[in-house]
Amino acid sequence: MDSHAIFVVLPRLRRYARALVGDREASDDLVQDTLERAWSRAGQWQPGSDLRGWLFSIMHNLHIDHVRRPSLNVRALDDSDLELPTRATQSDRLDVMDLQSALTHLPDEQRQVLLLIALEEMSYEEVSQTLGIPIGTVMSRLSRGRERLRRLLDGPLPTAANLRVVK
Repeated sequence: MDSHAIFVVLPRLRRYARALVGDREASDDLVQDTLERAWSRAGQWQPGSDLRGWLFSIMHNLHIDHVRRPSLNVRALDDSDLELPTRATQSDRLDVMDLQSALTHLPDEQRQVLLLIALEEMSYEEVSQTLGIPIGTVMSRLSRGRERLRRLLDGPLPTAANLRVVK
């Protein structure tokens, strides 16, 4: 099979594919599929026979196979078609109120450190300088404050056990 002869037939194949399919991209795909099939089955072509007729028959058969094959309904999507999921915000106000209430139940030292680091985004060193305490104390208060806040937000604190002094 002569590659030059295929290049000569190529414009006619594209024209026929466009007439069969109607869509430019789909017709280019059909031409490519036709050339792939012809190349993979080059041994079936008999030299001296009409190459153009052989290629057209391959294209026609591929098109018929494609039409008969059940296809999925595909729709092109634009960015404007996409509806991004959004988080439900109904409970945000309640969450903020719960957090505010829980913060009032923290000891002042823990609340101060927690607010400076979480809300004001200060570094441990800045909090240490602001409050006049060592960095280790800042880290300790922050850890204890976070843990206590976590327990407060997860549910009510267990009531203190009534302890009796036994003699």
